[in-house]
Amino acid sequence: MMRRTAITRALLLLPLLFLPLISANAQNITQREHIQLLLWADIDAYPELAQAEKEAHPDDTVFSYPIRRVKELAPYLITGMVYGWNFVYTPSDRLRHVAEYLEVTEIQPLGEDRKRIEYRTPWIENNRIYVWIEYYRTPAMMQLLQHWESVVHPHAMGSGSGKLIDGFTGIRTACEEAVKNAVREHFRGLEKNKPKEINGKVLLRGVPRLTVVSGRYAVELDFFIETGTIIKYAQF
Repeated sequence: MMRRTAITRALLLLPLLFLPLISANAQNITQREHIQLLLWADIDAYPELAQAEKEAHPDDTVFSYPIRRVKELAPYLITGMVYGWNFVYTPSDRLRHVAEYLEVTEIQPLGEDRKRIEYRTPWIENNRIYVWIEYYRTPAMMQLLQHWESVVHPHAMGSGSGKLIDGFTGIRTACEEAVKNAVREHFRGLEKNKPKEINGKVLLRGVPRLTVVSGRYAVELDFFIETGTIIKYAQF
């Protein structure tokens, strides 16, 4: 009963916690200009998740930790959709005793534009907080999208997973694994022999799909791919 009362009181504060909530003029704006994502976070942080305890504050409510997770995930995904990610990928090669390796970094941080992310219509269902994320691309961002949409850039899909108990880190791990699988499958069809290293860029296209399967986050992502350089092993 006490827990239910605490949730009810915290729920009344949601409009204050998810700011800004005032709607912008969205008449006749297409999905390309107007990014919309439905994100969620579990209300109960896993006891094993030390980060939840580390970030705890005396004024926290039962919603404080999941709200922080949503506000961490939203700019991460929007950055991937607006600017994209750099990748450096090394395929595994047993004969050369080379382990598979991937590094993913932001092409450009969202920076001050994080403040333009809007969190709307939060609600609770099945012990989760759901919230709509809205973001309007600037004219410069639209020009960048048009560049990526050109016929020069092929696209590929990838899926990945990460531990649910890792929170946002688990989602990031799942997204990076999706990048790896998309890149690997794309270049497998282009390169006859395994290269030493591939680097390039990817841009998220479409809406990221995030679910939970058997205690793990599962994501499916669709990318534009831009090849930078392909380094091949020396021939003897």
